[in-house]
Amino acid sequence: MSEHIVPVKTYIGIFIALLCLTALTTGVAFVDLGAELNTIVALAIAVTKMLLVILFFMHVKYSPGLTKVVVVSGFFFLAILIALTLADELTRGWTPNPGGWSVIVPFVRGLL
Repeated sequence: MSEHIVPVKTYIGIFIALLCLTALTTGVAFVDLGAELNTIVALAIAVTKMLLVILFFMHVKYSPGLTKVVVVSGFFFLAILIALTLADELTRGWTPNPGGWSVIVPFVRGLL
């Protein structure tokens, strides 16, 4: 079995890229881009870091096809689980308690 030799220069470059992306994540956390845009930017940076780690540090980029299929299928099933969870969560009705905790506190005091 022949193994792909990755130069140390590549590892150092990926490490520096991960450090820069981490600093970018920290910087974006202090900037108010709006509730939705902050989440989207943070997730985009996190996915980029995840791909760098999986492709280079876990050697998936240089692996045979079966390894790539296993990795992609893992993400596919993760997406299915997240979609099913969100489908359940988003179809439930949300009924707020207009009284807040003030309705519950006298009831609890009556039990004591």
